[in-house]
Amino acid sequence: MEAWIQHLLEQSVGWAIGVVAVVTFLESLALVGLILPGTVMMASLGALIGSGHISLYPAWAAGFIGCLVGDWLSFYIGWKFQGPLHRWKYLQKHQALLNKTEHALHNHSVATILIGRFVGPTRPLIPLIAGMLELPAKKFLPPNLVGCILWPPIYLLPGILAGVAIDVPAGAQDSLFKWYLAGVAVLIWVSVWLAWRWLRPAKEAVAKGWLTPARLRYLAPITVGITVIALCLLLQHPMMPMFGHLLWKVFIGH
Repeated sequence: MEAWIQHLLEQSVGWAIGVVAVVTFLESLALVGLILPGTVMMASLGALIGSGHISLYPAWAAGFIGCLVGDWLSFYIGWKFQGPLHRWKYLQKHQALLNKTEHALHNHSVATILIGRFVGPTRPLIPLIAGMLELPAKKFLPPNLVGCILWPPIYLLPGILAGVAIDVPAGAQDSLFKWYLAGVAVLIWVSVWLAWRWLRPAKEAVAKGWLTPARLRYLAPITVGITVIALCLLLQHPMMPMFGHLLWKVFIGH
């Protein structure tokens, strides 16, 4: 996939922007997003942005359009074919997830639509189920717009950071800095995931696994604390001003 993206990039930057729109569209499309390695592809595209091959804001706009079209097409499919979808064996295999999503949409539709945009398994399902439940479009639209605006840059960000790190001029501490940066990025991801597992209401869902509520009670705060310390040390690293300067150039479009 990365080789294909690179090939399109060499042909035209316009093609690369089109790839962003297609990837975000497919990642948002009902059921397709469940099998598409969208996170990996978004990270690859983010790396191209970070290295200066693609401008951030055209890619962001393309991602927004792709998300919006994918979500509303999924919403229409759910509304138009709700009967056959309820009888479809593939969806029946995911009945537990469907029931939880339906319950969340009934009780907290705005939060579910917005937060669900950032959760892999539910991202391509929530618009579909919202359509199947005949959720009013005016209730679906506001959180959907906010989610489609925020999701592309957040999912592109890891790749952007990697692309910027690659462009940091070589120096005595260069390789160590890049590894340290990658390690802090992983720590942030793990701490956010653990904190979410610890704070979410449905703690009984993890009670049977290794990450029981009792273990999460101390593991999540410890991981967050380690991450904060690592991030503070990273900000004091001698290479950080150069990295910050290159990252700033990405966001101001230079």
